[in-house]
Amino acid sequence: MEDKPFEEFITQHYLPGLTETLGKVGIHDLDLKFEQAKLPIAGLGDSECWQVIGRWQNGQRQFHVIFAKDSIQGPKYFCYADNGAQPSTLESFMIDERKVNLDLLLLYTVQRLNGQKWLVRN
Repeated sequence: MEDKPFEEFITQHYLPGLTETLGKVGIHDLDLKFEQAKLPIAGLGDSECWQVIGRWQNGQRQFHVIFAKDSIQGPKYFCYADNGAQPSTLESFMIDERKVNLDLLLLYTVQRLNGQKWLVRN
């Protein structure tokens, strides 16, 4: 599955898997997009890269999983924003993983969102 072309893997496996996984923790109004776009943080340049952009709670919460190359094995970044604001910090994402697969990509995305206390209340 991970050997499929990048765009096919993301659209046919990662997006549906993420929708299902987040649905299990109560996020049912998730809007996911996969597109080439400029980085969502001002001052980081005008170049475009592939991004998975997720929004829910009427757009009040958003996150971006950013792929620097057209590959799940390449460098990845994460940013988020709450209350309808724009993201302000770009973080490295999954930098310690040598071989990325669907399960790890889903796990790390959910863990990162949970780190914001967006999924499970303490």
